[in-house]
Amino acid sequence: MNEKKSPISLNEDICVHVFTASAAMVGVCITVIGIFQVVTTLRSEDSLGDDFLAMNAILYLITTLLSYWALRTSNVNRNHFLEKLVDVLFLVALTCTTAIAGFITWAITVH
Repeated sequence: MNEKKSPISLNEDICVHVFTASAAMVGVCITVIGIFQVVTTLRSEDSLGDDFLAMNAILYLITTLLSYWALRTSNVNRNHFLEKLVDVLFLVALTCTTAIAGFITWAITVH
């Protein structure tokens, strides 16, 4: 009566969550870039924060595309490799997001 999910369906489930979260984070990065541009324009100064956010958005986009590829592939070995790669890239992107948030906060409050 108790049905357990197979490892493959669990991996697909995780891949779907990473796919949606990465896509949402691309939007978050783009939104913050816009807000940051307004702040730097009003203060008549420039910062690297928006450049870092743009690179971070690209990293999230790569994660999104790779997770989509993992969802679409029928090759089990490729699927597992892509899932591991997506996990690592997503965690790197999240770490970068946190570091960039700290950098932007520091850049705005110092001046």
